[in-house]
Amino acid sequence: MSTTQSERLRELLEPLVTSQGLDLEEIEVDSVGRKRVLRVVVDSDTGADLDRIADVSRELSAKLDETDAMGQGEYTLEVGTPGAERPLTEHRHYVRAVDRLVKFQLAEGGELVARILDVDDEGLDLEVPGVKGRKATSRRLGFPEIEKARVQVEFNRKDKKEEEA
Repeated sequence: MSTTQSERLRELLEPLVTSQGLDLEEIEVDSVGRKRVLRVVVDSDTGADLDRIADVSRELSAKLDETDAMGQGEYTLEVGTPGAERPLTEHRHYVRAVDRLVKFQLAEGGELVARILDVDDEGLDLEVPGVKGRKATSRRLGFPEIEKARVQVEFNRKDKKEEEA
């Protein structure tokens, strides 16, 4: 039996999120003054557009209203997707980050910034950008070698379709 409020909320809300074709990534309850804020982060392999977010938000709100999972006090429900620079913590996160630039904190120490080319059960195939005019190199990185990983925002990257044209 779950003991924390977050665990109880996850058990209550995860089936609703899953029924909408989404993954429940995170639940967080914060106090803001006298009010509480319930933040629910959802995602999927194909992303979550505003319509899907609105649909799941209505479902979650209705379920929370019919239960006492949030207690008697006022609260605000916020449903969204992971941010642009999301940390990668699950295998599915790495799969969703294929073709994205990622900053890795390595277990042996040091950092690596590379583009994920492919993901399998053991690790990642990466393209490490060349420095000062040098060509990019390939590298294999096993999951045990990764301490932390976070997607990097790229403002000047050309779309694949632009590159092919």
